[in-house]
Amino acid sequence: MRCCAIWIIPVLGLAGSPSLPQPLSPEEIVQGAAERIELYRKSDAVVEVLGRDGRPIEGASVAVRMTRHRFLFGCNMFAWDTQPTPEDQATYRARFSDLLNYATLPFYWWMYEEAPNYDRIVAMAQWCAERGIATKGHPLVWNHAAPGWLPADVDAILALSDERVSDCVSRFRGLIDRWDVVNEATDPFRMDNLLSDAWRHAGRVEYTQHAFDLARAAGPEATLLINDYRLDEEYAALCDSLRNPDGWLQYDAIGLQSHQHGGVLSPERIWAVCERFARFGVPLHWTETTIVSGPQVEDGWVGSTAEGEELQADQVELFYTIIFSHPANEALTWWDLSDRHAWMGAPAGLLREDLTAKPAYERLLSLIKGEWWTSEDLTTDGDGRARFRGFHGDYDIAVTVGPAEARIRTALAPGSETRVEVRIGG
Repeated sequence: MRCCAIWIIPVLGLAGSPSLPQPLSPEEIVQGAAERIELYRKSDAVVEVLGRDGRPIEGASVAVRMTRHRFLFGCNMFAWDTQPTPEDQATYRARFSDLLNYATLPFYWWMYEEAPNYDRIVAMAQWCAERGIATKGHPLVWNHAAPGWLPADVDAILALSDERVSDCVSRFRGLIDRWDVVNEATDPFRMDNLLSDAWRHAGRVEYTQHAFDLARAAGPEATLLINDYRLDEEYAALCDSLRNPDGWLQYDAIGLQSHQHGGVLSPERIWAVCERFARFGVPLHWTETTIVSGPQVEDGWVGSTAEGEELQADQVELFYTIIFSHPANEALTWWDLSDRHAWMGAPAGLLREDLTAKPAYERLLSLIKGEWWTSEDLTTDGDGRARFRGFHGDYDIAVTVGPAEARIRTALAPGSETRVEVRIGG
């Protein structure tokens, strides 16, 4: 390899930041998705190859290889180390990393404290970091169930909850820097337990705000989410109320759950939810998504069927395409990679119980690592430039001029044209 010099120069503002789309008809939501993806999820880039004398080199080979999406395609990773055999465990992990770049890790209080699993979560997060998989902790505050060891005094419960929020965020700082801080705060009192009593005592909105203040103090650089299954104006009103004394929103992203066990959301409904919460000006994360591949019966689920799997694949492709086409969305997380131990026992995994891939998994792989992935082999023109338009994310670029080669890492981001200058030669 011959020596070379490399400059990576992002040129901000050339492409401009796209504005949110105007109200769309049902047909436009579906039929215009590809055009919106081209507009909102890709940017222009130019690789300029120069000799040591600064003159452009025509005919240089430029291999552009995307390595990671900026958009977060995720799943919970609760079953990372619970597979029955080493072979199954290896398969589960390979299926996860082959498709996804984002993992939700478990922080349920009633499980996390009764059987301390700090080392387990550290191992999960480190495994993800080694593979370029971003991580999020879920959740810090939720009253779905109360730990059995909680005292009866509500003030003591609140103090313990505060300690937990601060400890989790600070303990995993630098390893896990995304958090579902408060889960399902729109209607928390449907649960009857000691945590609900404490939350009621502190005030629904007041305690939610307090939890965000604690998380922010423990991890100033962390991405903090509010998360809920409610997708209506009541949840939007809660989102609007979570502001500090200066009027700034206390969270960095809004989490939207979409468990679709009882039927899929229509394109119009998906788009309306995106528009409802986009008005807050922060990214939207679809945090818990399920679409089933088998019918439900009175006492449970039939299980995955061939017909159900094909329908699931079609529905998953449409859902992901619409979500990816709306510029307010930043992340989309599936809930349970496989049917084995899936939530509510539903056949909602992308993998079957034996960890073989359903059509939905293969369909997503062809989108995320195929249709929505950039790989180009280019040749510089007379000005020494090779231009391409790529999906936002991380890239490896290899430039070859005769025996000399240079390898560059760069990233494409929204609202900018990226210019990479390479000086190569003896």
